Amino acid sequence: MKTKCFNIEKLIIGIVLGWLICFIFIPNLMIVITSFLTKDDANIISLVFTLDNYLKLLDPMYVKVLWHSFYMAAFATLFCLIIGYPFAYIIARMQIKFRFFMLFLVIVPFWTNSLIRTYGLKSVLGTHGLLNKFLLALSIIDKPLHIMYSEYAVMIGLVYILLPFMILPLFSSIEKLDNCYLEAAKDLGASRWQIFRRIVLPLTIPGIIGGCLLVLLPALGMFYVADLLGGAKNLLIGNVIKTQILNMRDWPFGSATSITLTLVMAFLLYIYWKISQKIHKKVEMEI
Repeated sequence: MKTKCFNIEKLIIGIVLGWLICFIFIPNLMIVITSFLTKDDANIISLVFTLDNYLKLLDPMYVKVLWHSFYMAAFATLFCLIIGYPFAYIIARMQIKFRFFMLFLVIVPFWTNSLIRTYGLKSVLGTHGLLNKFLLALSIIDKPLHIMYSEYAVMIGLVYILLPFMILPLFSSIEKLDNCYLEAAKDLGASRWQIFRRIVLPLTIPGIIGGCLLVLLPALGMFYVADLLGGAKNLLIGNVIKTQILNMRDWPFGSATSITLTLVMAFLLYIYWKISQKIHKKVEMEI
């Protein structure tokens, strides 16, 4: 019996390992290798080793796009945090029957493709869209707002799509809070602000960091949001990768850009891991 279970475990591990090797490791290895090769108009790539693809990223134009990507992604993350934290806190403090219903509403957008939802957002933000019609009907504005094809439209699109990724880890972190800490703080005369600042916020920092990473990292590469809502002047680094590979047929430079973005994401994940370790040790010492 033990031998059969052991064989099944080995089979499952082998299948998972084979899947990871075939569809994750090998494709990523091919991207890494391609990033050090040379563009060839006839054969797409030429087997000539070069570092020019990475040096090309130092061009002021691409540095500007990279900086703009981080700027847009950072502000989208900040807005998601401002909206998502109180929302997650309210859900976590609801009764269980209402809590699950609210979580269901948060998860429902995942059932629809984000590209379709972005197209739907165009009908809301357009000059003759639902938002302008609503504001004009209430006499809040005198003429339609020009939101489309601007940074504001891209920001709204990123927040709209990525907000659930902020709410879920925050909810998980807030739900795990021990009420004993909150009750003890109340008994000692702490105000609501003091309880939040000294107890709730420090204990939910792992959820905050996790939610910020889940929003920040995808926001850097959502090229279709910038394409549909931002126009040519509001590019993200994902647009550069898409343009180089699909339009310019410069696979080596597109691969180098993709690897650079991956390394940046890995660095941010490493920072998250280090901060989480420090917070965990600090909480253990305080307890």
